[in-house]
Amino acid sequence: MTTRQSVDQSAIGIMVIFCMIMASQQVVLKAVADDIAPVFQIALRSGIAGILLIALILLQRQKLPLSQENRLPAMLIGILFSLEYLFLGEALQYTSAGHATVFLYTSPIFAAIGLHWKVPGERMAPLQWLGIMLAFSGVVLSFYSGDTKTDNPEAILWGDFLALLAGASWGATTIVVRASGLGALPARQTLLYQLLGAFIILTAWALLTEQTQINFTPELWTSLAFHGIGVSFLCFLVWFWLLTRYKASQLGTLSFLTPVFGVLFGSWLLGESIDPRFIIGSALIIGGVLLVSSYDGLVRWQLRRKALNCRS
Repeated sequence: MTTRQSVDQSAIGIMVIFCMIMASQQVVLKAVADDIAPVFQIALRSGIAGILLIALILLQRQKLPLSQENRLPAMLIGILFSLEYLFLGEALQYTSAGHATVFLYTSPIFAAIGLHWKVPGERMAPLQWLGIMLAFSGVVLSFYSGDTKTDNPEAILWGDFLALLAGASWGATTIVVRASGLGALPARQTLLYQLLGAFIILTAWALLTEQTQINFTPELWTSLAFHGIGVSFLCFLVWFWLLTRYKASQLGTLSFLTPVFGVLFGSWLLGESIDPRFIIGSALIIGGVLLVSSYDGLVRWQLRRKALNCRS
């Protein structure tokens, strides 16, 4: 088994850039929403990234093993990934990019709860349940934050709820991967299943709901290139590369810079207002998620400290 190293300055620098790009995707989706519906743009970007990933797999002559027992989970993660971005795309029509990013990143909470019941080795400790309670209280407070600049607060609430469903779908994807044989497959292979599923399902949804209208502008082409090549292809590959070199728990902790950047970018680039209650609620959500995600690292740190004290 390969020993993964602790994050260094290079990893921190890459993760900061990674989080900035991932946070800006919601902002860019919303910025060109008048030219193309967010759901349809996500469908197209998934198709672009899927084609590039297939080309890379063929170029490197990688095999894609898929046993009979993994076929259903493979289809399921494609559907769940599609639901994640379907909910996110629809959410961006009602709520702000900052709100959508924060609620999307509640996914580890849903994953932790599901894995607690599904996988015996993933039982949560009391401290992690405290993190769940903190995050849940943050969600409730954020729902009541509203937007003082809108005449339709119910729309904001509905958009926030859809973004929360996107986070739940992301968490469910994690559960399926961890609880099935998909976890042993190459990361590029599971990513390909998700991208193809998103392209097919979201394109069908866009056609059924008449959201396929496109106004071809330079901003639209830039957005498609940014999402299809930069986000869904390069950023995901960089993330998987980081996971092969560095400790996942430490990378996961750094990844929670994303919702922070999401709120800041939404305010800066789109002029979105930030309610103080939403700031407090976001802090509770991020703190709760960090408590759940970083628990194993905290336990190992305490054990190392005890070992050092015993030696001294």
